[in-house]
Amino acid sequence: MNIEKKFDISAWARPNIREMKPYSSARDEFHGSASVFLDANENPYNAPYNRYPDPMQWRLKEKVAEVKGVSKECILLGNGSDEPIDLIMRAFCEPGRDSILTLDPTYGMYEVAASINQVACRKVRLTPDFQIDLPALMNAIDGTVRAIYLCSPNNPTGNSLDRESMDYVLEHYEGIVVIDEAYIDFSTRSSFTQVLGKYPNLVVLQTLSKAWGAAGIRLGMAFASPEIIALLNKIKYPYNVNQLTQEKAFELLENQAQMQAQLAQILFERARLQKELTSLPLVRKIYPTDANFILVDVGDADYIYQKLVERGIIVRNRNRVTLCVGCLRITVGTKEENDALLNALKTI
Repeated sequence: MNIEKKFDISAWARPNIREMKPYSSARDEFHGSASVFLDANENPYNAPYNRYPDPMQWRLKEKVAEVKGVSKECILLGNGSDEPIDLIMRAFCEPGRDSILTLDPTYGMYEVAASINQVACRKVRLTPDFQIDLPALMNAIDGTVRAIYLCSPNNPTGNSLDRESMDYVLEHYEGIVVIDEAYIDFSTRSSFTQVLGKYPNLVVLQTLSKAWGAAGIRLGMAFASPEIIALLNKIKYPYNVNQLTQEKAFELLENQAQMQAQLAQILFERARLQKELTSLPLVRKIYPTDANFILVDVGDADYIYQKLVERGIIVRNRNRVTLCVGCLRITVGTKEENDALLNALKTI
């Protein structure tokens, strides 16, 4: 990797994590082919699921590397994106002393993971148009801040964050910058995976849960420098991605054409929903979106939400979220599901 910015990982990693000796499993110690495996206390029956899965998921990582254009040494696979969100805090944040910075509103798991790890979560409110208040964010940085989490496209707002602001943070903040791109496939913006070589303090998160339609298999991806990935590998659970997930993820990644076809349909329906919702009297505002959902101001969100529930239609009530008063978050469904939603809204 052609690193332009300097990042001393040893100065940012927690000393106990930096110095610890990781657990070594039987599948870590032996590499190669053999006919008889008597090293891991496995049941000899019910092949192939009697065997522990590859703890480093190399075959799957090679496929991810091919699809994403990132070296396999720069990839960590996890149990959803929530695992690397947590691992980063465990690797870089000292409990009871350090903190992270997040935006408000944004994905709630950053704060939850911080609470679990006894790490303070400082929130910097977005501007009224859901963009980074860059002066406020930079002013919030002090000696305790070890990581900044930026979700783009953001959840629950749906919009992409300003690229120049994110670049500024990467260039001027010395610690870890996590850019969560769970919804990047629904956007025309380029992924930050393309600039991993420029920013050695950058961690990019992606997932198979959204555009790939595989939330049920729990496969998240973290992309970063080999040094950061190696540190996270030290502290992840040895067999964190099970064999069934690895097999299904490989199958999905082998069929990019199917994903692209489904993605095109979702984007078509997203545009149709935006147009149709605009004509409804109860809709006060539709916010711009680069995700597979739409944030809609309906005024009395509690009332509208309950009326939809009575019709068997479940959306997300964001009425009590910062800057989202009166808003429902509506996921783009199939044509039939979207028609059911629109017909219900027309009768409320």
